[in-house]
Amino acid sequence: MSSTTPPAPPSTTCPNCAAPASGRFCASCGAPLEGAVCSTCRVPLTPGAKFCHRCGTPAGAAAAPTPTAHAEPSGFPAALPWAVAGIALLALIALLAGQRFNGARAAQPEAASASAGAVGPAAGGTGGAGVGVAPVRAPDISQMSPRERADRLYDRVMRLSEEGKQDSVNLFAQMGISAYQMLPEQDADSRYDMGRIAEVAGAVPLARAQADSILAADPNHLLGLILAISTARATGDSASARSFEAKLLSAQSSELARNLPEYQRHEREIAAAVDAAKKQVPKS
Repeated sequence: MSSTTPPAPPSTTCPNCAAPASGRFCASCGAPLEGAVCSTCRVPLTPGAKFCHRCGTPAGAAAAPTPTAHAEPSGFPAALPWAVAGIALLALIALLAGQRFNGARAAQPEAASASAGAVGPAAGGTGGAGVGVAPVRAPDISQMSPRERADRLYDRVMRLSEEGKQDSVNLFAQMGISAYQMLPEQDADSRYDMGRIAEVAGAVPLARAQADSILAADPNHLLGLILAISTARATGDSASARSFEAKLLSAQSSELARNLPEYQRHEREIAAAVDAAKKQVPKS
C-alpha cells in the first residue's frame, strides 16, 4: 500500500527581510506573513508589520496567559477592548445633549436681539434697517458620518493636549481610538489620526503600529514618517528618529507635489515636522 507524502507548505519571501519564508511568521526575523494573527486580539496582521495595528502588541509575541480571578488588566491598551465602543456611544450621546442644551441657551438672547433689530420705523421703532441675526446652533453630531465623528474627536483630543488637560485627553482618547477602529476602512489619514491620539495618551506601541502600517503601504508618506519620528523619540530611539527625519526631508518635495487631501488637512503639522527635522539632520 503506497503512502502519500503531505505537500510542503508554500514558500514565499519575507516582506521585512526578503529571506525565503513559509508558514505564518518569518523564521529569520519573526515578521508576520500572510495569514498571521495577533496573539492578543486575534485580528489578521499586515505582512511585515512590527506591531498589531489594533492593539499594538508586537508581532510574533507569545499569547498572553489567561488572567486569574485576582488578576486585573493594567495600562492604557487594556482599556481599549470593544466594550469601550459602548462607553464611547454613551459619551457621544451625552455630548450631543449638552451641545443642544447650550445651543438652545445661546439662541435665546440671539433671538431677542434679532426681534429688537427687526423693529423698523413703520413699527414705531427708531432703529435703522432692522436686519435680523440668525441664531447660531451647535453642530448635531448625530447627523455626522462615522468618519466625521472620529475626526471631530481627533480635533478635540489635540486641542486638549495643547491646553495641557491630560485627564480630559485620556478620557476622549479612548473614545477617539474606538471611533477610528470602528471605521469600515482605514487609510493613511485615519491611521495617522489614531496614532496621534494614542501617542498623546501614552499608548506609544499603538501609535508606532499605525506608523508602520502607513509606511508599509507607502514608504515615503509624510504622515507615516512624522508619526515614526515622534514614536521613535518617545521610546528613546534617537538613531531611528534621525533616519526617519532624513527620509522626511528627502521625500518632502515629491510628496507635497502629490497634493494629497491628508497633506492639506495636516499642512501645519507637516511644516512643523520639516522645520524640526532640519535642525536635527546635519547638512551634507
